[in-house]
Amino acid sequence: MSTTNDVTVKAYTMKELSALYGISPRAFKTWLEPHEDVIGKKKGWYYTALQVKTIFEKLGLPEQE
Repeated sequence: MSTTNDVTVKAYTMKELSALYGISPRAFKTWLEPHEDVIGKKKGWYYTALQVKTIFEKLGLPEQE
C-alpha cells in the first residue's frame, strides 16, 4: 500500500471510491466509462490496488479534507 496526498492506494468498492470523490456511485460509473478499457473489470466487489492507481491517474486524486 502506498499513500499519496492522504489517499491510500488499495482495493476499493465502487461505493467507497465514489464516496472519496464525493459523488454518487451512478455518477462515478459514468466517469469511469471512457476509461474501462484501461482500468478493466472489477474483481468481484472490488477494484484491485492496481486498478485504483489507474483510476487515480485518469481522474485525478480525490480531494481530502
